[in-house]
Amino acid sequence: MLWVKAFHIIFVVCWFAGIFYLPRLFVNHAMTGNQDTKKQLALMEYKLYRFISPFAWLSIGFGIWLSYLNWDFYKTEAWFHLKVFLVLLLVAYHMICGYFVRAFQKDLNTKSHIFFRWFNEFPVLILFAVIILVVVRPI
Repeated sequence: MLWVKAFHIIFVVCWFAGIFYLPRLFVNHAMTGNQDTKKQLALMEYKLYRFISPFAWLSIGFGIWLSYLNWDFYKTEAWFHLKVFLVLLLVAYHMICGYFVRAFQKDLNTKSHIFFRWFNEFPVLILFAVIILVVVRPI
């Protein structure tokens, strides 16, 4: 079980590294008017999104595996159910990032850099909440 937990944490860290950086690229992309810079940022966004997506699915897969190994405990824990809900929100956020990657590739983005600055904060809040739920188990 410790190997499963270790790989779960590794893939979560990798996923979050990308999910923190991708919206920062969106901020820069939304701010620039230079076409060459836009093309370069669109390529970086696409490659980063493609790179982190497997980490998202591996995080989820190893998380499900961990849950299965100790299901009798987890099924009754409120903190665990809230954590799963937050992970589902993070998956939705990841998919929304994919939408923005495609919009930027087609030069169809209508959101401002200010929007993306705020958008960038969402995964930070999820990360804080999930870590507190898992470590402190306040509910």
